[in-house]
Amino acid sequence: MPKKESSLDRVLGRIDTLDTINLTNLAQRLARERALLETIFNTTLEGIMVIDGLGVVHYANTASRKMAGIKEKDIGAALLWRLIPGLRDSLGLAEGQALKSSVSSREIELTYPEKRYVRLYILPIDGDEDLIDFEDIKDRFVVIISDVTREKLSNEEQIESEKVSSILLLAAGVAHELGNPLNSITIHLQLLERRLKRLEQGEDAEKLQESVKICREEVGRLDGIIDNFLEAIRPREPDVQVIDLNEPLSDVLQFYANELSDRGISVEVEVGSEPPVVAADRNQMKQAFFNVIKNAVEAMEPGGVLTVKNRFDDESVYLEFSDSGSGIGQEDLPRVFEPFHTSKKSGTGLGLMIVQRIMRDHGGQIGIDSEEDIGTVVTLEFPKQSRKFRMLEN
Repeated sequence: MPKKESSLDRVLGRIDTLDTINLTNLAQRLARERALLETIFNTTLEGIMVIDGLGVVHYANTASRKMAGIKEKDIGAALLWRLIPGLRDSLGLAEGQALKSSVSSREIELTYPEKRYVRLYILPIDGDEDLIDFEDIKDRFVVIISDVTREKLSNEEQIESEKVSSILLLAAGVAHELGNPLNSITIHLQLLERRLKRLEQGEDAEKLQESVKICREEVGRLDGIIDNFLEAIRPREPDVQVIDLNEPLSDVLQFYANELSDRGISVEVEVGSEPPVVAADRNQMKQAFFNVIKNAVEAMEPGGVLTVKNRFDDESVYLEFSDSGSGIGQEDLPRVFEPFHTSKKSGTGLGLMIVQRIMRDHGGQIGIDSEEDIGTVVTLEFPKQSRKFRMLEN
């Protein structure tokens, strides 16, 4: 369907035929519309920037200049990476490397010009190259910055709100009740095994024994899923020890081995020469990895690939989970951490909220980069063992 042409479009289409007076009126009209848009952008509490692929800031409204400590005279030369230290490393970009055309979400702690926590959404600007003229810059991105200091500091109160707590308790009760029929199934499978042993051994008996064995293994797997779920929804202070993240990761991948095989999904683990050693609660790390991998697996079709790798910088250890799934839309990205928000028919919408809570309790954060029909990268960022982390007060 062709784009509807506005009255201003029609005037601009015949600009070559306008006389001096009409050109002056058009210029004044454009100036008024630009001033109106500037006023709107500078009134909003959200920070809005436009950057190029290398991070150079070409536009910044009043709120973003205040949050990032950028002066108006520096627009066009200032680098976003210098204004928000740690952002480039969190995005996995080397110096001089350009941004990819995916959508990204990050939480960053700023210390200048004042200490605050901000949430950033970075989205590519699609459409007509001529809509915005930034010195013929091809790749442009809009950066939306929200001040979440109050939300961050009251995180425990937010997560343990009456609504969330009551539904989590309900979920825990349902999970607990599932254990009763599973126990009954286990008992009857044991009885079947005993009776089969009394039967005359033959091909049919062996097949039945193999079927009973598979049923018992699947019941055990369901028990494990319930235990993981119950453990995940019970907020508790982490039992911090020095651990190698590869160890709980290996446990979770082993737990998922059968399902990955059944779905035809392959796993590639890229382990660097330096082990990802951090101060963390081993069991809570397993819960975080469990939820991240579960989301990745459910987003992929047979033949998909899950890639897990680690990387480091001076301050942090990063664990990246990349899937070749359907990706997350721009409209859904800001809501992925909201409880009970899910695009899956059978999903609960609690998985990433739980991961975010665990990472915050460990002084780290979770970042998401996604492109529809390409896949999603979930980055878990941990403070290095040598760097003490500060837990949020309840």
